Amino acid sequence: MEFSLTEKQKMLKKITRQFAEEYIVPIARESDEKQELDDKVFQKMKEMNYFGGCIPEEYGGAGLHNDTIGFSIIIEEISRADAAWGITTAVHNGVAAYPIYKYGTEEQKQKFLIDLAKGNKIGAFCLTEANAGSDAGGVQLTAVKDGDEYILNGTKIFATSGGIAGTLLVVAKTGEKESRKQMTVFIVDNKTPGYSVGVKEDKMGVRASNTSELVFQDVRVPQENILGNPGEGFKMAMKILDFGRIGIAAQCVGLGQAALEASIKYANERVQFNQPIGRFQAIQWKIADMSCAIESARLFTFKAAYLHDIGSEFGIASSMAKLVASEAAMQAAHGAVQIHGGYGLMKAYPVERYFRDAKMGEIYEGTSEIQRLVIAANLLKKGA
Repeated sequence: MEFSLTEKQKMLKKITRQFAEEYIVPIARESDEKQELDDKVFQKMKEMNYFGGCIPEEYGGAGLHNDTIGFSIIIEEISRADAAWGITTAVHNGVAAYPIYKYGTEEQKQKFLIDLAKGNKIGAFCLTEANAGSDAGGVQLTAVKDGDEYILNGTKIFATSGGIAGTLLVVAKTGEKESRKQMTVFIVDNKTPGYSVGVKEDKMGVRASNTSELVFQDVRVPQENILGNPGEGFKMAMKILDFGRIGIAAQCVGLGQAALEASIKYANERVQFNQPIGRFQAIQWKIADMSCAIESARLFTFKAAYLHDIGSEFGIASSMAKLVASEAAMQAAHGAVQIHGGYGLMKAYPVERYFRDAKMGEIYEGTSEIQRLVIAANLLKKGA
């Protein structure tokens, strides 16, 4: 089993870290306070082709569609600088652009994917509703067929990048068959009449990332904008989330790494009782546990990415990666605040932001509880 990175992956890591240190780190706190992403960074991200990370070059992407480990490295390094940029990039790539590449027609790729890959438009995946959170099957937004079009009515909530998205993948109810809901995924342009952005959420963490309510009132979408097949939207949504969770796991790894590095730096510099606090066993054990948890999460994430790239079943692996990585990030952020003591509670130190950001990771794209249900259900189904 090979654990070393390829030369290309090492270069991706180096380049992305340099980029993040130069452009994202200096304005991360300001972005958190303003609750918006910086326009200059956005333009630099486009130039670096980060919005097309896992899309082939023929559609304007960076060509990492067969190197999900490389893509994960990019998300990790961006998230180490700012988890808000991490989730924005991961969601755009993983659950908006990549599904169109994976399941879309050539016409859909030409019409929607190229702009997404180049960063001309930001993508959003719209599944969650007021009555459809962990219960993804509870979708109430309807799509009624009318000739060659479908008319969408309903509301989505908690849509990552929803308020700034130009292209949306919308999961809608298109009927029932044998008492079971039939769902379909639609590609919707934000300029379509009847579509509007509702409330922008005021969140605890990843505050620079836009999270919004989206309203669909008699939104007409041509049937050629259906992604995949009609009635298979729930199954497709679950597959989309399987891939998306690799990106979220990588985001959490990067966040955890940032918390660890901040803790090591502070433990070496902070003097109490005439010596650096890093010499005390209580601090050493925290740092050791944090390091082990983060490295475990990184390996879980790389395994899920590897399984995806070789064409093996990776759904359970991605759930495991997301679960372990989000909880590792929370453990690391919690430890970082504790190591910093009173300073850890102050916004002047980034660990305060890391703590708020890390808690978000245990909730979005499937809570820790849902991941455990998914993992256990599959194991029990397979049997001993």
